[in-house]
Amino acid sequence: MSERIREKLSILADAAKYDVSCASSGSNRKNNNGGVGDTGNGICHSYTEDGRCVSLLKILLTNFCIYDCKFCVSRKSNDVKRAAFTVEEVVSLTMNFYRRNYIEGLFLSSGIFKNADYTMERMLGIVKKLRLEEKFNGYIHLKTIPGASEALVTEAGLYADRMSINLEMPTEQGLQMVAPEKSHREVEKELNVVRNKSIEYNSERKLIKSVPKFVPAGQSTQMVIGATSENDKEILLTADRFYKDFSLKRVYYSGYIPINNDDKSLLPLIGTPPPVIRENRLYQTDWLMRFYGFSVHELVNDEHPDLDLDVDPKLSWALRNAHLFPVDINCADYKLILRVPGIGVRSAQKIVAARQFGKLHIYQIKKMGIAYNRAQHFIRCADSPFSLKNKNAAEIKQTILQEGQSKWVPKAPAQLSLF
Repeated sequence: MSERIREKLSILADAAKYDVSCASSGSNRKNNNGGVGDTGNGICHSYTEDGRCVSLLKILLTNFCIYDCKFCVSRKSNDVKRAAFTVEEVVSLTMNFYRRNYIEGLFLSSGIFKNADYTMERMLGIVKKLRLEEKFNGYIHLKTIPGASEALVTEAGLYADRMSINLEMPTEQGLQMVAPEKSHREVEKELNVVRNKSIEYNSERKLIKSVPKFVPAGQSTQMVIGATSENDKEILLTADRFYKDFSLKRVYYSGYIPINNDDKSLLPLIGTPPPVIRENRLYQTDWLMRFYGFSVHELVNDEHPDLDLDVDPKLSWALRNAHLFPVDINCADYKLILRVPGIGVRSAQKIVAARQFGKLHIYQIKKMGIAYNRAQHFIRCADSPFSLKNKNAAEIKQTILQEGQSKWVPKAPAQLSLF
């Protein structure tokens, strides 16, 4: 690797670390043309402690940008060193790193130089060259460019496993405060293109097997949290709407981080940067919405517009709804068991399956992998000595906090070095 390429990689990999929407599961692209790599049913990836995926070659095509978004490290007014890869350089880096087993795929984003279509054409050129010339079958996550033409976005979807476009801020009002040149309408337009094309290609494939796959791992978006003053209710309502309207696989939440030590441009709006634990609570709530059957208004509402940072959102909901507990695990409905703090999807399934053979006791429940120290306050087994009625919500919360079962503060995010 030449010194110039090494310098570019250092600059553009560092600039890409602020984009957290790089999960790589969900694709099933197969190596059936004698090429390089195979995504299988998802790829092998490593994570930082706060859940960020670092197994991909995660870079920007360029950190030159015509926009001046206040929260972005690549904004045109920011005094940073600029660099740009050529199409051939990105292809070469991807193939060389993959063959050395440094990475499992490519996450490619970019600043916008000249205009949206100019940038998107080069990103499309990279994925086409990888797929068609290098016969690369590894994972590719492509960030589309706001305002790019429908034709370019559609063609890119034939080569990428996942596509995403950043919503940036949870509300249009917040976006106009920090990035007046952008709009949610442009983002929605591109998300709509990908959703409609996915439906179209999937319908055709039912009749014609040779129809190519279109974004097989789906699409996602990202919101910066804490750069503007939206509360958690506004953030989650936006996420819920985008899940429903555009069939998103994921919504990512990125806590605002001042990009320079002396960067005070947003502090008049937000006071101080948001705590990292807030980002974690949003992810936990998002998980409850997608896999546990919770609605947004059950978790946040006018009375509780922000998530409790001391305890996870499932426990917070249970404490506010003490009248529903304790749950008798020997006869309660599966959906209600699933809402018990400390019981996950698999554990709830095990409980429902096991109770068919007799009443369940505490020792049996403990063997099913549940967090019993937390769940014991909300369930009744065949031999439970007490029920939730013995303690009020405040006492239960204090007990759990003292046990250290629910308060987990992740370390500051860090991206692993490629060298």
